[in-house]
Amino acid sequence: MRRSARVVGPALVLGVLVWRLGTSPFLDGLRTINGAALAAAVGLVALTTLCSAWRWKLVAGGLGVDLSLPTAVGAYYRSLFLNVVLPGGIVGDVHRGVSHGREVSNVGRGLRSVAWERLAGQVVQLVLTVGVLLALPSPVRSFMPVLVIAVAVVAFGFLLVVRKRADGPRSAWARVLSASGADIRDGVLARRSWLGITLASALAVVGHAAVFLLAARTAGTTAPLLRMLPIASIVLWAGVFPSVAGLGPREGLTAWAFGAAGLGAARGVAAAVVYGVMILVACLPGAVFLVIGWLRDTRRTRRPKLPLRERAARV
Repeated sequence: MRRSARVVGPALVLGVLVWRLGTSPFLDGLRTINGAALAAAVGLVALTTLCSAWRWKLVAGGLGVDLSLPTAVGAYYRSLFLNVVLPGGIVGDVHRGVSHGREVSNVGRGLRSVAWERLAGQVVQLVLTVGVLLALPSPVRSFMPVLVIAVAVVAFGFLLVVRKRADGPRSAWARVLSASGADIRDGVLARRSWLGITLASALAVVGHAAVFLLAARTAGTTAPLLRMLPIASIVLWAGVFPSVAGLGPREGLTAWAFGAAGLGAARGVAAAVVYGVMILVACLPGAVFLVIGWLRDTRRTRRPKLPLRERAARV
């Protein structure tokens, strides 16, 4: 049922957009794409991927699992590619965590390092989003007091989890909270890594926002930067919703944000289409890393095992 909803939901969003706006915004967006804009987007995504990989390396190191930066970059590209082309938007992250966990002989820690790395990035993104929406006019300005209260409540709960060090017999839920708090303290908030994680996350958010602003300009939007920045901050959150090859929630949210800002829903859909193509092209190196990893695993599987005596002799 959940798998069907992940496909049907985005399809319904696209269907409603086509019904209300027609296919012209989608086609107009595709027509405006040019090589220079794609090259710029590829460069920006390369920088954001490097920052995200650095963040993952810091978190993994805090949890006690080794991860080199080149390996992290390749795995992150592979993860982004799978997230873009497969339904759900999290398959690549699961694959990244499992693959790294197998390499270090600890799948649990591999998955946890990916989970906390992604959470750290989203927390920084949330803080930056709230700051932008408080400072600049936006379609959601009237909802900002509620959002600020919600963020404060989540932050308070987060601190309680981190500080919790219960002793004695505990329930399963208490053990989970305690383990999560330990992971956050060691992997995210450790003195040697929290600043790097925050900086890497902030740079990644700024880079993705720059890609969207570039896409909007390419699609023909001429609104000033200060008017577009809140919209970009809102649209970037479309990635948390299930999608099909990145389609559905992004176009729907962008159409709403552009319409609410008085820029036209059709122009928003065109910008979302350009942004989607830019992200897809920029993530194509992940397909190369995916093939390389598959070939490497195939060679390991096919490599004949030497008899015990011969292996001992070689050692």
